[in-house]
Amino acid sequence: MKTAGVRTKAESWGTSDGKPVSLYRLQNAGGAYVEVTNFGATLVTVAVPDKKGVLENVILGFPDLDGYERDVCYIGSTIGRFANRIREATFTLEGVKYDLDRNDGNNTNHGGERGFHKRVFDARTTGDEVLFTLISDDGDGGFPGKLSFQTSYKWSDDNELIISYTAETDKTTIVNFTNHAYFNLTAGRSKIHDHRLVIESDRLLEMADDYIPTGQLLPAGKLKFTGQRVHSKFGNENGDIRGLNSYFFFDQPPLLPWEPSCILTEQTTGRKLSVFTTYPGVLLYTGDFLNSVTTGNNGRRHEPFDGLCLECQYCPDSPNHSNFPSTRLEPGQVFSHQIVLKFGLTEGI
Repeated sequence: MKTAGVRTKAESWGTSDGKPVSLYRLQNAGGAYVEVTNFGATLVTVAVPDKKGVLENVILGFPDLDGYERDVCYIGSTIGRFANRIREATFTLEGVKYDLDRNDGNNTNHGGERGFHKRVFDARTTGDEVLFTLISDDGDGGFPGKLSFQTSYKWSDDNELIISYTAETDKTTIVNFTNHAYFNLTAGRSKIHDHRLVIESDRLLEMADDYIPTGQLLPAGKLKFTGQRVHSKFGNENGDIRGLNSYFFFDQPPLLPWEPSCILTEQTTGRKLSVFTTYPGVLLYTGDFLNSVTTGNNGRRHEPFDGLCLECQYCPDSPNHSNFPSTRLEPGQVFSHQIVLKFGLTEGI
């Protein structure tokens, strides 16, 4: 990973909850860049070239802080304390039942109304990297333990973005972090329907209608992605298109040197996104319920299927299923995981 040509700069982006917010740009030797902000430790921009060398932003976002403050779709945000849903907003740990914020019907989703996506993080830069830190107090959102959390974004001359997560707690708790970027490799000129996707998985979680896992692990079957167009897996319910909100287990545990767990490509631009991770699986969300309340960075409000998410994480509702990989974090342990997004071009372009 070459980072010698990466430069970082920061500018003021206003205030939120009385705290200063900044926008940070990391630009590499080739001119490609990412932008992040300490509001929600959010990924704002990923500007990478297409097959003609045209630099464009390939994630959804907003042109100003107001858009993120009013956003209800977690666009680009760091998700915590717990990514995705927890059934009935409760779980039991060491014999104690914990009640969480209910923000998705009777369930909790993405840490509740005041999850990490709505927090202003402390920030510092170290050349090719921006580091965000946050202290989440005991009882925050209903979760136990005082949590010390850090996420970092590191950009390379090879158009590779490394997102790292670390956390420590003073009391036994549960944790599950991810990034909620919505990708569109056409830079928003079309929906994500014709993007092609590979997911290295033969297994997925069975989901109830409210997207809570039943606990059953099923063969991926017709939902297995080996390079098909995304829309080829969509369903139809009473005349309405029904996309995907599905958790896939990766076939092999992540090993170094890594092989990509997911590959997303788009033919007209020739762009390619390879996703590497230390997490055991990915939640594919095709943006069925996208509905931004302000104008996005594509000059209009974001709408369904404008982008898709590849949320590398542990299983939804993990603390309520003993057969799922554990999301438990003990005092003295250090939670540590990575997501790597490598942007390039498809072969033969």
